[in-house]
Amino acid sequence: MSRLTRRELVRLATAAGAAALGSLTPGHAAAEPPPETTSLKILQFPSGCQGPIHAAEELLRSEGFTDVRYVPSSSTQDNLKMLDTRAVDVSIQFSAPLIMEIERGAEIVTLGGIHAGCFVLFGRDNVRSVRDLKGKTVSVPAFDSAAQLYVASMAAYVGVNPARDITWMTHSVDDATRMFRDGKVDAVMGFPPTAQELRARKIGHVVVDSTVDRPWSQYFCCMMVTQRDFPRKYPVAAKRLVRAIVKANAVCAQEPERVARRLVERGVVKQYDYALQIVKELPYARWRDYDSTDTLRFYALRLHEAGMVKSTPQKIIAQGSDLRFVDELRKELKG
Repeated sequence: MSRLTRRELVRLATAAGAAALGSLTPGHAAAEPPPETTSLKILQFPSGCQGPIHAAEELLRSEGFTDVRYVPSSSTQDNLKMLDTRAVDVSIQFSAPLIMEIERGAEIVTLGGIHAGCFVLFGRDNVRSVRDLKGKTVSVPAFDSAAQLYVASMAAYVGVNPARDITWMTHSVDDATRMFRDGKVDAVMGFPPTAQELRARKIGHVVVDSTVDRPWSQYFCCMMVTQRDFPRKYPVAAKRLVRAIVKANAVCAQEPERVARRLVERGVVKQYDYALQIVKELPYARWRDYDSTDTLRFYALRLHEAGMVKSTPQKIIAQGSDLRFVDELRKELKG
């Protein structure tokens, strides 16, 4: 396993310059009390956009976490349950499913956003726009999965009723790719590294790329999530955790090759070229350009339009977010 030494952290900080979060060394942490807990269990699941939590390992140790463990999950459907049942302490999660779980009463909160982008809607020749999904068949891994919720959000945004106008089919990622290639479904949602594979194999075409296409590119795709009582019980640890992860965004931006190798070493992504493409494409360095509250409000409204959420955005934000640490770090880690 490759590790960032303290010397490498300093070198990265110098290379990143003022625009890349100031310094990657402890800095402000030295003036703070030690974390109330020194143990962290971090959820690891097979999505290539998770570079920051893997790049953060040494930064977390420099923040005083002496026992940092990565707990694997084979299914994104189980991820939020693992947080709710305390099998893990923190994870990066997709914004739309997070809102669904908050409404269902899960004892979880977001500590702030990580990056925008990463999900890509692919269509066949009969799907050239999101409106073209009306009357079409879309394959998703499961009902209420991230793929279905993002497609439903897009559909509702342009006036397509996802419950009435779209035929949903559930398949594994591999089966969905095969059926899409063979013309048996009209559209699929690609998350890293599936999106990179579909592009490389020239299967279908891109309808929406959330990294560059508005309004999706203006909001966080992925957010830091923990149990609701974690920041209450461990406020110093929570702030140190958030600081390490947002600093790890700078590592992703400045050392994509190193982060890509780590994603491959840990089995998150199988192919190095796909891993490197993912890390290079996602706007990790721009974490301060997006607003976590706006993200929750935006997706809560889209899912409400889709008939999948009843709660108001205000209730979702009040119940499911604790953004004080990331707000403090925006000031502390000035460019």
